[in-house]
Amino acid sequence: MFFSQAFAQDASGGASGFGSGLEMLFLFAPLMVVWYFFLIRPQRAQMKKRQETLTSIRRGDQVVLGGGIVGKVTKVIDDNELEVEIAEGVKIRAARAYIAEVRVKGEVVKTEAAS
Repeated sequence: MFFSQAFAQDASGGASGFGSGLEMLFLFAPLMVVWYFFLIRPQRAQMKKRQETLTSIRRGDQVVLGGGIVGKVTKVIDDNELEVEIAEGVKIRAARAYIAEVRVKGEVVKTEAAS
C-alpha cells in the first residue's frame, strides 16, 4: 500500500515540472538583460575610456603609478613604456599598464616645420 501511494505522487509531480522550467526561464531572462545593461556595458565603457587615456599620454603629463609614485612623463619610449621623472634627476621606466591616473595633462609639443 505504501508503494502505490508513492507512485501516485510521482506521476502527478512530473506533469508540473515542465511548467516550472519554463517559468524559471521567464524569470532569469529579464535578470540577464538587466545585468547586461547595469554591469557589463558600463564596465566596457570604462575600459574603453581608460585605454584612450593610456594611449593619449604624452611628454609633460603628471601621472600616478600603481604603487602611488607620482611623476612627470619625460619621454614616451614606445607603445608600452614611458620614462617618468619621479624626482629631480631620477628617471624610471614604467609600463603604461601600471599608470593608475593621469593628473595634469602637459602641453602639446609643437613640431617646427623645416624652412
